[in-house]
Amino acid sequence: MENYTNLINTLLSEDKTTGDNHSEAMIHYTKMNLKRLNRWMSKGVLIPEAVSILKEIKEPQQWIVLTEAWCGDAAHALGFLWKMANQNELIKFEWKLRDENLELMDQYLTNGGRSIPKLIVRDKEGTDLFDWGPRPSQIQAAYLKMRENQMPYSEISVELQKLYNADKGVSTQKEILALIENVT
Repeated sequence: MENYTNLINTLLSEDKTTGDNHSEAMIHYTKMNLKRLNRWMSKGVLIPEAVSILKEIKEPQQWIVLTEAWCGDAAHALGFLWKMANQNELIKFEWKLRDENLELMDQYLTNGGRSIPKLIVRDKEGTDLFDWGPRPSQIQAAYLKMRENQMPYSEISVELQKLYNADKGVSTQKEILALIENVT
């Protein structure tokens, strides 16, 4: 993750972010998300079953996360995904920027959109085992309801932040563990 945060810090020092939109708003989101990511990296805790289930993986896996620095959902998930992958040396973790990997992204659309983060888990032959994202199902359901009610995005982002803070990464972990158990 250090290479990811280094990239973000370098871009911010140049008044840029990942992707092509370097507006003041996108740079603001990137700054907030870097703080969120760093907080989860330092204070986020894996649930005990995550540690035990991940340690039981016996075959190599590749975990690829499609992300962007300005994405709030990615800021809340990426640290937990990285921590989970680090529980087993058979898991190779890498991140890729969505906008630089559209051919890959377009294979994993959510309701026709390029929603991120998107975790893609592959076996040693490169065959997909599963994918997950862009957010835990309960938070996704809340998001869709807010959109349906035509809530302004500024309010949606505040509500999503509250949901992520209350959840503390537990839903993300449980959903990925269920997917792992389904393929092992």
